[in-house]
Parts: sequence; structure tokens; C-alpha cells
Amino acid sequence: MLQRLADAGFGPESLAEMQKLIDAEKSDVFDVLEYVAFAVAPITRAERVDGAKSNIFSLLRREQREFLDFVLSKYVESGVGELDESKLPHLLELKYDSIHDGIEALGDVFEVRSIFIGFQKHLYDRKIA
Repeated sequence: MLQRLADAGFGPESLAEMQKLIDAEKSDVFDVLEYVAFAVAPITRAERVDGAKSNIFSLLRREQREFLDFVLSKYVESGVGELDESKLPHLLELKYDSIHDGIEALGDVFEVRSIFIGFQKHLYDRKIA
């Protein structure tokens, strides 16, 4: 979706400007777009995480919860870009000092990728957030 917006002339800079205009710099770009399209009041990324955390963590092992808690803190701090799949290796290195150590702690490569992508649907479930 973000790529399609950029292709239509609404890149990261335009979206950031929209966030400023509606006083939603701590909100997700999803909330900004929802506000523009449907006049739904934006929530902050921290509120979004707080509302979704129990569903995200419900079926995970302790190590996986700790990693996703780390990922979510980066998301709250920096925004949706931290949830891009291309960031996964960097996040593993930040948390575990190496990709190999991260995979060893969390499961095989397929499981780590699945956890990283899978939790995001809960993050954007408006019924929870």
C-alpha cells in the first residue's frame, strides 16, 4: 500500500507532512490515512501496541514475546518502516548481536519470518486498537 501511495505521488515526505497537519506525528500512517478517508480520530503507535499486545503475544513462547516486544518498541519509536520485512535481519542483529543467534533463540528462519509478519495483522485490527 505504501508503495502504491508513493507511486501516486504520496511518498514518505507527503505522509509525514499530513501527520504534522493533523497533529499525529506519533500515530501510524495507517491512522493518518484513516483520518483523511473516514474522519476516524488517530491513535498513537503506543496506544495501538497497547491495544494489540495481548493478542500478539497469546500464542508465543517467552523468547518470541521478548523479540516482538523489542520490535514493537522500535515501531513506537520510529514508525511503520520498522515493520518492513527488509528490517528483520537488522532487528535480529540489534537484539541478539547476530542473525544466527536470533534464529537460534526464536526458531528456524521460516518461523522467525512467520512471527515477524504474522503479528502485524493483530496490530492493525481496529477492534483491538
